[in-house]
Amino acid sequence: MIDRKAIEFQRLHMPGNCFIMANAWNAGSAILLEQAGFGAIGTTSAGIAYSHGLADAETALSFDSALRETCEISDAVSIPVSMDSENVYADAPAAVFENMKRIAATGVVGASIEDYCGDRRHPLYDIELAVERVRAAKQAVAELDYPFVLTARAECYLYGSPDPFKDSVERVNRYREAGADCLYVPGIRDLDTIRELVDAVDGPVNVVMGLSGTPISLAELRQAGVTRISIGGSLARATFGVVRRAAKEMLEQGSFDFASEQIPDAELSKLFSRRTDN
Repeated sequence: MIDRKAIEFQRLHMPGNCFIMANAWNAGSAILLEQAGFGAIGTTSAGIAYSHGLADAETALSFDSALRETCEISDAVSIPVSMDSENVYADAPAAVFENMKRIAATGVVGASIEDYCGDRRHPLYDIELAVERVRAAKQAVAELDYPFVLTARAECYLYGSPDPFKDSVERVNRYREAGADCLYVPGIRDLDTIRELVDAVDGPVNVVMGLSGTPISLAELRQAGVTRISIGGSLARATFGVVRRAAKEMLEQGSFDFASEQIPDAELSKLFSRRTDN
């Protein structure tokens, strides 16, 4: 099955395609997204951290915990899964290589690598080191007998680069040369800049939606040439928003109207029983 998933995920990134890769944080959310009709999903490190009662911070969720949750998600669905693997939980290229092998062993057919290093004074890896890290991640999956989509992220917009567009373009194009299959510059919130990015980089582009800012539609992103649209932790945060609103309703109004939007137990049980039947 992993061969089929990998080939399909690679196909989705071919020129001319544009697809939404929604992000799941556990097996249940992954199954619901598959049932809704998504052709592929990603994990969300933020959502997984929240589900463990942890902050969205690099050091909060352990690598082992992230791998366990990723295995659960990948095993729960028949569609391709890509792991939000932050900085691959490593600094040195050799450690990136080893960790990426562990990521591939979870059954995912894609993963991401960030260039944020966690140092607030110098938040991004030096570009030459960042390129070597991407190259090491690619080498780790190059010997698999199926295609593996490596997504390289430039975090310039999120961490105060003096010229974030120029720096992002330079970085992701270097990452592409180092073997990245998909390029991702989080933090861009306007359509004109997205168009400029697509024109300036040599490879499929991922953008993140579901954040605050000017609403942009799928049709507009497709017309701009975007290949992949992810939603990060926004769906997980929206789910937590439902919990908070329901809690407030019960405690302040003494009512239970929130329950009118729930999915019936019988429907969920039938849906989730398919996992144990397979």
